[in-house]
Amino acid sequence: MDEEYDYIVLGTGLKECIISGLMSIEGKKVFHMDKNAYYGGNTASLTPLKALFDKFGVSANLEQFQKGKDWNVDLIPKFIMSNGKLVLLLMYTGVLRYLEFKQIEGSFVFQSGSIHKVPCNEVEALSSSLMSLFEKRRFRKLLVWVMNVDPSDQSTWENVYNPPLNLKKDTIMHAFSAFGVDEDTQNFVGHAICLYPDDSYKQNVPAVEVIERMQLYSKSVLRFGKSPYVYPLYGLSELPQAFARLSAVHGATYMLKAPFEQIVLEEGKVVGVKLDGKLVRCGAVICDPNYAPDRVKKVGQVVRAICILNHPIENVQNSLSAQIIIPQNVVNRKHDIYISCVSHPHMVCPEGFFIAIVATTVETAKPHDELKPGLDLLGTIEQVFYSVEDLLTPLDDGIQSQLFLSSSYDASTHFESTCADVLEMYERITGQPFDFSKVKQLMAKWNEPESTD
Repeated sequence: MDEEYDYIVLGTGLKECIISGLMSIEGKKVFHMDKNAYYGGNTASLTPLKALFDKFGVSANLEQFQKGKDWNVDLIPKFIMSNGKLVLLLMYTGVLRYLEFKQIEGSFVFQSGSIHKVPCNEVEALSSSLMSLFEKRRFRKLLVWVMNVDPSDQSTWENVYNPPLNLKKDTIMHAFSAFGVDEDTQNFVGHAICLYPDDSYKQNVPAVEVIERMQLYSKSVLRFGKSPYVYPLYGLSELPQAFARLSAVHGATYMLKAPFEQIVLEEGKVVGVKLDGKLVRCGAVICDPNYAPDRVKKVGQVVRAICILNHPIENVQNSLSAQIIIPQNVVNRKHDIYISCVSHPHMVCPEGFFIAIVATTVETAKPHDELKPGLDLLGTIEQVFYSVEDLLTPLDDGIQSQLFLSSSYDASTHFESTCADVLEMYERITGQPFDFSKVKQLMAKWNEPESTD
């Protein structure tokens, strides 16, 4: 083992593995380790099925679930936006060659007491059961306008209403008002299309960001046709493992079951990591919150329920995989409830079974009860595993100490917030933002239509 590295990375969660891969590609000397015997950290997929039962201390007759080795159960629910930033990072690093993806068959929203497909184009807008006839027309006009907006061409957006819209200063409420869309339409646009976890975007986010999110969703649906999401075969842990493989190809050193003791600082700055009594020196440490608990603060909690079903979820158009979002105000909450569902086409369970995960941000002293609106949509549940985890975020930016921490994974069922954290960390570590122009040509190739069925 080399005695000194540019970076030591602690933890093999997806965020840490992406950063490790980016640094390795850029020619940095990286030592990447994990206290666990498996890759993935909080983004691990547990297999065989017994590992899941053991982790949660649950005993059951596992024969009813068929072959245990056919199960790969994610600890957190996340899908990949097919035109999102994670795909760009997968392309830039070359990790795509290590992975196989299959689309998620449907994206839905719970509103007015039932589940509806999220409309994302003109045809779906006019046929959606979400809206009245007149509201469909208003939403269609909004959608057509959004898809034609070019932030660099003022003529495409300024005259949407009187007085003219300032795309970078005004909020999307100006456009909502101009097109006359009602509150229910605003709900599914903001939460099921733009994927905001609460309504603060209506007051605090410039219209351009909301419009770009709507465009991203629609373009991602166009990629495969049924939903904007894809998912890696064999579970989410395939993602950090693929990045680990990439880092190793570029010279990174890896160690699982690492005898980690502590991060060592001198005069407030990182000098290395102590392993089994020996100091391994480095210029900086990158880690998840578990490795530096004194450097993070709790900003909330996430409650999740991993559910094993022996039937598909009803009212999702016979989809074998789906995302369902329950907007906050539909169930008198401050945060949305998220449901993800995958099954045998994704190689995560035997045929006839389904894995559904319900998650939300904790608001009360009874977090399990907060999941009830989501659990009620699942029907009969064969087995459920509950978890409540703290949401942790770094106390500082780490620039002075050269100790860079990621934040915990939120309750959402997509990786957009995860990528935002990765890119923010990258800028803190390197002093410059990631240059997405590097992957424009690759993205054009990815967008060539093809089928994943």
